Amino acid sequence: MITLSRADARRLAVRAQLLGAERPTGLSDTVRALWELQNDPASYVARSADLVLWSRLGSSYDPQWLRDALEEQALIELQGMILVPEDVALFRAEMDAWPVHDWQEGLSVWVEANTGCRLDILARLRADGPLPARALPDTCVVRWRSSGWNNNRNVNRMLDALIQRGEVAVAGPRLYDLAERVYPDVEVPSLQEARHERDVRRLRSLGIARGGSAGEPAVVDGVRGEWRVDPAVLDSRFSGRTALLSPLDRLVYDRRRMTELFEFDYQLEMFKPAAKRRFGYWALPILHGDRLVGKLDAAADHRAGVLRVDAVHEDAPFPKRLAAAVRAEIADLAAWLRLDLA
Repeated sequence: MITLSRADARRLAVRAQLLGAERPTGLSDTVRALWELQNDPASYVARSADLVLWSRLGSSYDPQWLRDALEEQALIELQGMILVPEDVALFRAEMDAWPVHDWQEGLSVWVEANTGCRLDILARLRADGPLPARALPDTCVVRWRSSGWNNNRNVNRMLDALIQRGEVAVAGPRLYDLAERVYPDVEVPSLQEARHERDVRRLRSLGIARGGSAGEPAVVDGVRGEWRVDPAVLDSRFSGRTALLSPLDRLVYDRRRMTELFEFDYQLEMFKPAAKRRFGYWALPILHGDRLVGKLDAAADHRAGVLRVDAVHEDAPFPKRLAAAVRAEIADLAAWLRLDLA
């Protein structure tokens, strides 16, 4: 059993997420190392995927790179995550065996009841794709019912199912096409092999994680339970830097892991009433070395041409050097967004 201090564990996590002093180079290599990049549309400061890439690649990163890569299928979007094309094969095994999860059973029954609509959508894409959802026929005989915003959104729900089944793929921003014209034609591993390799990639991208079978078991001083780590990276040197993170960054996305390893008090408060927010609507966690040290409450106002900084929440008073490093990151963020600071 490997025993780690909290600092050791944090450094594994930071280094695995490419947030050490040595920045990565190249969009595809960065996405490959991160394993999955969440493509969330929220854009209070900038789109989350762009913030993640900027925090790794620096101000040389141009958001158009990501748009072009998705349009040219140099990167692939799959169920809200951006992957390098060769990694899609690790999900094709589940697509071929669909449904494979209990939560997919109800959707499977609904798709079966609407086989005609499924075939109509596939035929339209085969003839005219890639197409937006609004251009696809809704010939469902059984409407999709839910208590949420998906109620009666039959085409969108069918597209979700066809993506899970591996018949349809996202072919670019808001466009869909036949999966066979989007995904690379590579050998698909068995379901067991695919799940194991995904577990390996997940651990490699996180550095330290709960659950799974990849790596070796470990414990972290002061934290209950067992972790998994890759022993091959334990002896790597660590050199940190200061970075502003998306609230959806994978370093902080698992809030339980974040709390256990970083002892960081943070919540995404965009769904809270304004009067109940402590840190801000879309507060950016502040990383310094191997510690999360505060939150930046800021918003991009492109109409006014400014990045509004409402507060820098310091978990403990910043020493002069840290305060200067945070100010430099904020200035860099504004310059990258081509906004003035306000």
